[in-house]
Amino acid sequence: AMPDIQISSLTKFFGEKQVLCGASLEIAEGEKVGLVGANGAGKTTLFRILTGDCVCDSGSVFTSKDKTVAVLDQIPVYPEDYTANDVMKTAFLPLIRIKEELNALEKQMAASPEKNDVKRYGELLLRYEALGGYNMSFTLDRVANGLRIPTELRSRPFFLLSGGEKTRINLARVILTGADILLLDEPTNHLDLKSCDFLGSYLESVKKTIVAISHDRYFLDQIADRILELEDGKITSYIGNYSSYAVEKERRREEALRLYERNEQEKKRLLDSARKLHAWGTQSVKMHQRAFSIEKRVSRMKAFERPKTSRSLSMTFSDDEYYVEDVVTVKGLSKSYDGRNLFGNISFTVKNGDRIAIVGDNGAGKTTLLRLLLSEEKADTGLVRMDSGLRPGYLPQNVSFSHPSRNLIDTLIYEKSLSTQESRNRLGAFGFSGEEQLKTVSLLSGGEKSRLMLCMLMCDKINMLILDEPTNHLDIPSREWIEDAVSAFPGTIVFVSHDRYFLSRFANRIFELRNGSFTDFKGTYEDFEQTDKLPEKEPEPTAVRIKPAAVPFEKDKKALKRKITVLENDIDRQEKRLSEIENDMQENAADHIALERLLDEKSAVDSALSEMMEQWQALSEKL
Repeated sequence: AMPDIQISSLTKFFGEKQVLCGASLEIAEGEKVGLVGANGAGKTTLFRILTGDCVCDSGSVFTSKDKTVAVLDQIPVYPEDYTANDVMKTAFLPLIRIKEELNALEKQMAASPEKNDVKRYGELLLRYEALGGYNMSFTLDRVANGLRIPTELRSRPFFLLSGGEKTRINLARVILTGADILLLDEPTNHLDLKSCDFLGSYLESVKKTIVAISHDRYFLDQIADRILELEDGKITSYIGNYSSYAVEKERRREEALRLYERNEQEKKRLLDSARKLHAWGTQSVKMHQRAFSIEKRVSRMKAFERPKTSRSLSMTFSDDEYYVEDVVTVKGLSKSYDGRNLFGNISFTVKNGDRIAIVGDNGAGKTTLLRLLLSEEKADTGLVRMDSGLRPGYLPQNVSFSHPSRNLIDTLIYEKSLSTQESRNRLGAFGFSGEEQLKTVSLLSGGEKSRLMLCMLMCDKINMLILDEPTNHLDIPSREWIEDAVSAFPGTIVFVSHDRYFLSRFANRIFELRNGSFTDFKGTYEDFEQTDKLPEKEPEPTAVRIKPAAVPFEKDKKALKRKITVLENDIDRQEKRLSEIENDMQENAADHIALERLLDEKSAVDSALSEMMEQWQALSEKL
């Protein structure tokens, strides 16, 4: 079978800089591929060449002719009067055009039925069917609900939405196009955890060809059968998901290092013996000749490149003498903003060595909770008591420095009163090479700024790290960097993150903020995910034991669950009936009387289905 996408020997220059040098790849139908590489490696350029937005300097690009391609990159611009719903519906343009033609034909056939019209009508109807014309609104609802786009949001003007909301709408639009090949550039970037999860499960289950540029390793683990790495302008393919790629990449690097070292040893051995032969050659010309032929052999030996090692962290810093058990005590904390209650009357104790992840939707108050712990904001009620020996270090979401025009060495000399040599050593331990240390701070990338800030925090003997979205907008190498620094830190950690890889690596306790309620879950992120799949428990009022009187609520819950199960069975039955009708329609494509009867039944089943879905949604929300 022909591949869906084929690229051979692509080269691309931007001015002097060569972004792609002889990149080649093949992607088969239905393959799900993750494209990884450091920021600036040329991943987005490769996408733009695939879609024809950008022309390569040499090489060839082929995408399967009879397949439709949808791209998620920048958010397109729409007319000002477009609502979010209008934007999602643009995905159905081909269907809407067929529907218009069907309507026109119906009118025409009512006036004077022509044989050709009836035939064309039958063909169009089948196409409309096959493309899911009758399930448009049902499909739209399912995808919108999965990506947590509430009905209220759908009627709002698109251009007034926040970045995260626009991303979700745009993602829904791309999924709804029903395209065979999806090209996704950082699809999870502005999504909350639930939406990321839906998107991952959706992409995992659909039979489409998918190429996703992503720095979200959890997402890549969920969807990818293969990882393509773009490095130094070339593409290397690794079978498996992100985790197996990481293992295999390290294995290949070690193998390359062994080859390089063996080759160097062999060269050295040969050159030593040539030198000895020359030294003895004073007695015989033959010896000289042998020495020359050995040297020639060495010059013809294949040159192995020394594989790049990723620079690793060589220092850990912290206050080792800090043994207090309860490091922060929070009692009866409440906070509201503009009349909106973020959380009310919450209490908890942070223990030494806890690694607490704070999760929740955008705007739930996660950063606010961090700032309250640090006394950078005042609570409406309640108190936060920090142990007197606790020294927290805070890495905010957007790192800024008081003198961005200084270089890295001077920043440490002035801010942390270190000597030049100490500054150099510390920066080296945090992976900044000699020449990088002379860079101006304002020229650093996001990941480098976070790393420098961590380096500065760790100059002080801190025993608690507070991190707000530490891996946001970083590429994978920078994420791994930050993680290594964090995992080398033995103290207490409290962090806000949407990065599920980071969450599952560090968290041993989860604080969830949801609609003003607060849950304190002791356990890993995986355990938390599992409990979250169960129906929600009512939040327990803090410090008040629930009295036995709460039993009727359990009964209500059981009744609700029963109703939902019955509905789900009904929905299954209706969906089964729908596919039966669809088969009948294909069999009776030429018999328009039978077709009309089937169409009537179909629309009845359709409307019954959408009513059931609405009920199901309402009941599920109630539960």
